[in-house]
This record gives sequence, C-alpha cells and structure tokens, in this order.
Amino acid sequence: MYHWKKTALHFLLAALMSLAFAIPCFAAEYAQRSEGVWTASNFRFHTGEVFQQLKIGYTTLGNPSNEAVLILHGTTGTGKSMLNPAFGGELFAAGQPLDASKYYIILPDAIGVGRSSKPSDGLRAQFPRYDYDDMVLAQYRLLTEGLGVKHLRLIIGNSMGGMQTWLWGINHPDYMDGMIPMASTPIAMSGRNWLMRKMISESVRRDPAWNNGNYTEQPQSVKIADTFYRLGTNGGEQAWYSKAPNSAKADEIVEKSFANPLKIDANDFLYQWESSGDFNPTNLEAIKARVLVINSADDERNPVCLGVMGPQLKKIQHAKLYLIPASDKTSGHGTTANAKWWKGELVKFMKTLPKK
Repeated sequence: MYHWKKTALHFLLAALMSLAFAIPCFAAEYAQRSEGVWTASNFRFHTGEVFQQLKIGYTTLGNPSNEAVLILHGTTGTGKSMLNPAFGGELFAAGQPLDASKYYIILPDAIGVGRSSKPSDGLRAQFPRYDYDDMVLAQYRLLTEGLGVKHLRLIIGNSMGGMQTWLWGINHPDYMDGMIPMASTPIAMSGRNWLMRKMISESVRRDPAWNNGNYTEQPQSVKIADTFYRLGTNGGEQAWYSKAPNSAKADEIVEKSFANPLKIDANDFLYQWESSGDFNPTNLEAIKARVLVINSADDERNPVCLGVMGPQLKKIQHAKLYLIPASDKTSGHGTTANAKWWKGELVKFMKTLPKK
C-alpha cells in the first residue's frame, strides 16, 4: 500500500513539474508580445471630417529593432485574432517563417473594431463614414508616428487586409520591400461580392428595430445577416458538400451557427461591411514592392472565373499569383486564413526580396 502511494505521489509530482514547465513555454509562444492603444490627433477621414482623437489598437511581437512585418486582418476581425494557431502558430512561433524572435510583427486593429475607435464607443450612426483608405492612413500613422517604424520588410493582409495591402502598395510605394495580398482581387468592389455585402447591409437598415442606429436592443437581423453571409460566401463547395452531404446535416450546421451568441454591435457591423463599397485600387503601376498574391481556387468572393487577375498583375513590375488548389480540405474564402497552405511559398518569396 505504501509503495502504491509513493508511486502515485511521484507520478503526481512529475505531472505537476511537467505542467509547471509547460505553462511558461506556452506563454512564451510568441516572443515579446505587447498590446497598446495609440491615439492619432486630428485624423482626417476621406469625407473631410476630422476626428480629434482617433484610437488605434495594436498588438506587437518581437523586438522593434528587428525587420518589421505588418499583418492586416479581415472584416470583423482584430489584430489579435491573427495569433490563432492556424495563422500565427504557423508563422510567428519559434522556428516558423516569421519567427517573432527574428522579426518585429505588428498587428493593428482596423478602424471600427477591437480597441480602435468605432461607432459603438458612443457616436453610433454619427460616427464618420470610414473606408479602406482611412484604415490604411490610420495604420500608416500608427507605424510612422506611434511606433517609429521607418520601413517594412513585408505586409501580409487577408481578405479585407488583402484589399488594404493593395492600397498600401499604391499609397506608400517606397515603404515596404514585399507585399502578400491574400483572398482579394485588385479591382473595384463589384459583382456578387458587393451584391451580397449590400444585401446584408440592407437587411439590417430595413429592420425597424435598427431605428436609424438608435436601437435599445441589438436588432436580430444582424445575426441572420451575418450567418447567411458567412455560410453563403465562405467554406468552399467541396468542403461544404463533404460536411453536409444531405439537408439534415446542413440543417445542423445552420442551427449551430444560429445558436452562437451575438457578439457584434449592429452599427459596428454595418460600418465594417459598408466600408468596402468604394474600394477601387487604380494605379497599380505605382507599386514598387515585390508582390505575391495568394488566393484559393474555390474563393467564393474572388472567383477565378472572372479572369481579371492576370491582366491586373501585368501592370506591376514584380508580381505573381499562387493559387491554392480547391479540395474538400480547403475552405473557400477562408482557405488563406490557414497558413499551412501557403507558408512554403512565403519562405521562397522572402528570399527574393531585395534589401533596402
């Protein structure tokens, strides 16, 4: 009996020691992680409106003396959301292509989300109507004025962040060595992509509960619009067919989606999706950085069948496309959010970047 207790005690102590060592390792998964909010004074929106104190939230990894890499998130996301295992774990952890002990990783919150200024802070529908150019300007001011970053080795943007990456290359052509816009197309917001965005916007605006932004309770149309759009324009045809081979399985997916609690403010939701309406990256010829476009063949929002990517990339001196093949393992527009599909291409691309 004594021997059993002694053995059990040793096992317990070993387990606790193992846990004690595991916790610091997990905490140090990303080197020198820091979070903050910087305030841009007298920020001028594209509408001409001036915001005296615009907050811009951000997360950084690594030493500011290292080469800087800017990471831009998608609509409704935040900078911190890019630290998930499928993206950040594949890129920023020790030994990965953008190891945070070797690079200075900057992950800002776009205007309208996270710790950045947004309608739900108090102004509601009186908040300035921002667009992607405003977001890029806020990011640029954060880097140059707030963090003192003089040059970027690389910008990676996914979905909305991908569209903003195109604007970065046009608006600040000498500021970065390389650009990787993902899940995006350098053309005007148009076609089904905008039709669907307009539909989710109108479904909220036409809901009497929205009350021109002065609602007392969150309109339920937000959850319906959000669920409909995400299921309808994300996930991949083959993947959805695999997960929902019949209507009963599809019903389960829909019911599970509706069961998730509503976590987004209606005005914030509208502003985030409507901010893409005037996206139109003209003057691609101004881009000086090397460009690696990463899209997926089953992207519902950026369909390959449009045939527009090739002609657009010919306008850029150094640009190429890596198209992730579709399968039942990819997830349509969401494919690029999983870095395992493309981080090998990132490694090869980084080797081609000239030093400036």
